[in-house]
Amino acid sequence: MQGLQASSDRKRVAPFRIWLYFRAMIDNSALTTPASGTFCVAALYHFAAFERFETFREPLQALCDEIGVKGTLLIAREGINGTVAGTDAAIAKLLSYLRAQPEFAKLEHKESRASKMPFLRMKVRLKKEIVTMGIEDIDPNEIVGTYVDPKDWNELISDPDTILIDTRNDYETAIGIFKGAVDPNTKTFREFPDWVRNNTGLHNKPKIAMYCTGGIRCEKATAFMKQEGFEEVYHLKGGILKYLEEVPTEESLWEGACFVFDERVSVEHGLKEGNHKLCHACRNPITAEEITSPHYEEGVSCSNCYPTRTEADRDRYRERQHQIALAKKRGMQHIGG
Repeated sequence: MQGLQASSDRKRVAPFRIWLYFRAMIDNSALTTPASGTFCVAALYHFAAFERFETFREPLQALCDEIGVKGTLLIAREGINGTVAGTDAAIAKLLSYLRAQPEFAKLEHKESRASKMPFLRMKVRLKKEIVTMGIEDIDPNEIVGTYVDPKDWNELISDPDTILIDTRNDYETAIGIFKGAVDPNTKTFREFPDWVRNNTGLHNKPKIAMYCTGGIRCEKATAFMKQEGFEEVYHLKGGILKYLEEVPTEESLWEGACFVFDERVSVEHGLKEGNHKLCHACRNPITAEEITSPHYEEGVSCSNCYPTRTEADRDRYRERQHQIALAKKRGMQHIGG
């Protein structure tokens, strides 16, 4: 009888433990709508000699938690990089705090809006590089390409003496790219140096123009190109985001949407939220048309990843999706969602 009673007690306790598990993953403040009705999303980076980066993590994390800012900030010996979101006042306070640090006094950032909090939590991470290229001794503070403002970008990339290169990864270029750009089809930024070295045709024209989402990858990419012997190397100041913000649609040479690393998935001209969704199995952006594919199952598969995943993988994803649905039914947000 005691064994039966113990079994019964465990059955009663189990649902409570499950509730605690989900509750621990939630910060309801992330779902609170700010007074303006939208959240401010700030993308920022700055290369600087930052030897004290390890001791800076805890106070930075504490501040973000205190003011309700969420997202990801990477800090390393070479500087800071990340995207965060919060109320206008919270973002202003965070930026003021960062610029009060001598290393980040000249920190620049770009702002856009989100109709709901695009991040689930705040992470401040220590890294070897704030953007991973895997090439040592690349210092954009020492050598870098020539910055080109968005208003002057069209003229440069329309010049027949210019080779235009997209430095982003294949899942990003799949939904948007500048007209006439060369797509390296890289899976990660680490593959970019080898791609450059294996493409001798890049030396056939005198000018190289490069771009990325917000500008940080181009800082390193242009520094690398200069070290490889390319002389006239240019990059879009502020990246695609700044171009979409400042250049009128009727003058734009951008085609498609720009992938962003948050729950909005993509933005369009004027930094308006795009219509793409994210496949949570492979993390690739998908269109409304792709959602109609027989291989699409929410949280489980899409036409991009179905051929490369096993049924065991899909069963695992289905269980995760089931847990997400349970959390949603309870009015909570699952971190995996």
